Amino acid sequence: MEGGGGNPKGSGLGGLFGAGGAGGPGYSHADLAGVPLTGMSPLSPYLNVDPRYLIQDTDEFILPTGANKTRGRFELAFFTIGGCCMTGAAFGALNGLRLGLKETHSMAWSKPRNVQILNMVTRQGALWANTLGSLALLYSAFGVVIEKTRGAEDDLNTVAAGTMTGMLYKCTGGVRGIARGGLAGLMLTGLYALYNNWEHMKGSVQRQSL
Repeated sequence: MEGGGGNPKGSGLGGLFGAGGAGGPGYSHADLAGVPLTGMSPLSPYLNVDPRYLIQDTDEFILPTGANKTRGRFELAFFTIGGCCMTGAAFGALNGLRLGLKETHSMAWSKPRNVQILNMVTRQGALWANTLGSLALLYSAFGVVIEKTRGAEDDLNTVAAGTMTGMLYKCTGGVRGIARGGLAGLMLTGLYALYNNWEHMKGSVQRQSL
């Protein structure tokens, strides 16, 4: 009885771990030798798993039909506008605190002084948040339109959107204001594009020098 009871247990363990199980497929060293294991540690030949099913030769994420692997300007527009508004509010609050302390330095610490400082912080925070948010909105809108018109996404869209944003934002200042705004937008977006491509430019120069 004991000998008969040991066989099912042994066969069950063998079927579980793939060690000599009659029902499970076995893989010899010759079968495993031809399986590429790039980026993986060698698998034990006693595992009841086909190593070919563990090789990932496709993308990890499944994207909808026609979707890009990177986010476009329309998707990034919400982050850009919100980030600029928050940055402007934080900078404006700090600037308002500085101005409030400067204007009320001759006053003693009291409720009127605190109220005046708080008003300055609120006013400056709203002003800077509105300014940077408007610039981000114009830049994102121009970027999306240019991207859809050209059918391509590159640094040329960034520079063109920044230049047009500066020109439109300063259009109330006449021709000279438009020129200054466009030049400022061109310089800022040009520096940003240069920063993004700095490593690529360095690699290209090194390859040409060799």
